[in-house]
Amino acid sequence: MYEWERQIQTIVDEIDECIKNRDDEALALAALARRLGYSEFHASRKFREVAGMPLRDYLRRRKLAFALKEVRDTDRSMLAIALDHGFSSHEAFTRAFKATYGLTPSAFRMRPRPVVLRTKLSSFDRYLFGLGEIGMEKSTDGVQTYFVRLPAHKFLHVKNYESNGYWDFWQKQNAIPGQDYDTVCGLLDSIKGKLDDDGGSEVNSGSGQLMAYIWDSEGRLCDWGIPRTECYGVRLPADWQGEVPSSLRLADVPEAEYLVFEHGPFDYEQENRTVEEKIERAMATFDFEGTGYCYDDEPGRILYFYFDPGRFWKYVRPVRRCEE
Repeated sequence: MYEWERQIQTIVDEIDECIKNRDDEALALAALARRLGYSEFHASRKFREVAGMPLRDYLRRRKLAFALKEVRDTDRSMLAIALDHGFSSHEAFTRAFKATYGLTPSAFRMRPRPVVLRTKLSSFDRYLFGLGEIGMEKSTDGVQTYFVRLPAHKFLHVKNYESNGYWDFWQKQNAIPGQDYDTVCGLLDSIKGKLDDDGGSEVNSGSGQLMAYIWDSEGRLCDWGIPRTECYGVRLPADWQGEVPSSLRLADVPEAEYLVFEHGPFDYEQENRTVEEKIERAMATFDFEGTGYCYDDEPGRILYFYFDPGRFWKYVRPVRRCEE
């Protein structure tokens, strides 16, 4: 079955490229079916089986997600945005936008608020299928460590007191109405001004979003013997005043110091487990002698976890000044 997931993921990636390039012709079912090497009927059926929705619904919602960010971030006319994203008229775009997001494009531009975007599907993941690493290639890059001071900011997030790890976190969240993966990521993706967002106006479910661990007496004990609660969210400026969805929480994070453990780009399929072990080992064996710092495990401190194989794997762990 996972070979189909791999093929569908290729199509999903191509769909986003076509939307960005305004290539509607390549988005036709016939073109996508040819890409898979199957009939239109068979390709459509397999897409629905893997993705959980008809291909036409996924295409429409992804186009609207791209269009929404243009409405939010630019002053282009609604007609130009509508035509660029495959709608026949301003009226057709407005009807589809309102039916999906509950307000018109003009109303959203005047007063943006969090809405659930159709994030990019991730139908193929080796670790979700329990396949682990493949091959014998290992990373040659080391783990860099450095201290940073992060300015005060806000953290908009959802938390789970019982989860243990990324996949367990989302399995448990998916059982909570309104706090499932698609809803949470869709809401976070629609918010402008995320401090870690490098995607600009593009629609990327991971852009600016990150896992975090809050040291919390009510949380689970981690491998370091510290009670922590797993979270997923976005960092926002300290003066952010946007609407907070009822399913999310907003925390004020004061200016503080952190120790960063960072690994450079790596091959996700072949090196994920290796890189994870290297960073965990680096954190466990870090020598603070002569630095004047130690880990800060006080309740309320937050550890941020950045995972972007094309750029880095990074833990930003809280520290404090301490006596030698």
